[in-house]
Amino acid sequence: MERIFSIVSNTLKTLLVIIFSVLVLDVVWQVFARYSIGKPNAFTEELARYLLIWLAILGTAYVRSYKGQMSIDYLYNKLSLKKQLYLSLLIEIAIILFALTIMVIGGINLMYITLKLGQISPALNIPIGYVYSVVPISGLIIIFYSCYHFSHLLKSTNVGTSDKGQDTLKMNL
Repeated sequence: MERIFSIVSNTLKTLLVIIFSVLVLDVVWQVFARYSIGKPNAFTEELARYLLIWLAILGTAYVRSYKGQMSIDYLYNKLSLKKQLYLSLLIEIAIILFALTIMVIGGINLMYITLKLGQISPALNIPIGYVYSVVPISGLIIIFYSCYHFSHLLKSTNVGTSDKGQDTLKMNL
C-alpha cells in the first residue's frame, strides 16, 4: 500500500506541476498576444479557465494525501485520545462517503449529461464532459487517500491506559 501511495502521490504531484506550468505559459502568451501583437488568441482564456479548474480540483485531492485540508480542531483537542481516534475514523468515513456520492457518482452523472447533450466548448472545440471528468477522477483519488489514512489509523494506533489511568494513543502516521 505504501508503494501505491507513493506512486499515486508522485504522479499527481507531477501532473499538477505540468498543469500549472501550462497554465502559466498560456496566461503569459495571452498577455503577450493581447498587448504586444494586438491580436489575442480566442482559446487562451478558455484554456486557462479549464486548466485552473483541473488544478484546483486535483490539488484538493493532492492535499488530501497528507491530510492538509482545513479543519477546526478546537473541540477535537479537548477530547480524550480514544475519542480522538474514533472521531478521526468517523471523519475518514464521512470523507469517503462525500467523495463517492458527490464527486464520483455526481461527477459521472455531470459528465454523462454534458456529453449526452453534446456541449462543446466554443474556443477549444472539445466536449465539456472532458473538462468535468476531473471531478470523478479527483473523487477516486480522495477515496484512495482516505482509505489509506483509515487503514493507518486502524493498524498503527494503540489505545490503552497509562499508569495514571489516562488514555494513551500511539499514532504512527
